[in-house]
Amino acid sequence: MIRAIIKFVLKITTLILYRVKVVGKEYIEKDKPYILCPNHTSNWDPPVMVAALKRNDVYILAKEEMFINRFIKWLAVKVHALPVKRGKQDVALLKNCMKVLKENHIVLLFPEGTRNGIKKKGKIQNGAVLMSLMSGVPIIPIGIQAKYIPFFSRVKINIGKPMDFSEYKDKKNDKNTLDELSEKLMNEMIRLTNEKI
Repeated sequence: MIRAIIKFVLKITTLILYRVKVVGKEYIEKDKPYILCPNHTSNWDPPVMVAALKRNDVYILAKEEMFINRFIKWLAVKVHALPVKRGKQDVALLKNCMKVLKENHIVLLFPEGTRNGIKKKGKIQNGAVLMSLMSGVPIIPIGIQAKYIPFFSRVKINIGKPMDFSEYKDKKNDKNTLDELSEKLMNEMIRLTNEKI
């Protein structure tokens, strides 16, 4: 109930502040698990994504620093945010994500690991691909086209076709395979971010 109220407030807030356009909503089917991978340019990205998606079973990976403040922690838990220890292997988090996906929910993470990671010519993290290979769940790349300042500007969310990496499931421990597939994911995220919609 509280989550539904928070999502409603987020939706109203984003509708007031931004003109949100979503393309490719049909790729996120009802009652199917997905790993959503948008690019990351602003702290506005997570709430805008939550508000824009029709499904209410989205679990967001968020940096653990967000959970220090008591109110933010309470809010994060209510919207199904999961703390991430950046720069470390987090087996407990991975197991938690596997459970979420097994229950046909959605995991949303920003594989750049930081804001504007791709623009800074950095490589995306392998976590999303590893999660996909372990679970058999497809990745949906997303390009967020937004300049959140000034307010009342247009925000575009370009959702791509699911990427199925299940044929590589036996290579989940092969770093070269993880790097190769992560690069494919990154290229698709870049394409969706730059595509005119």
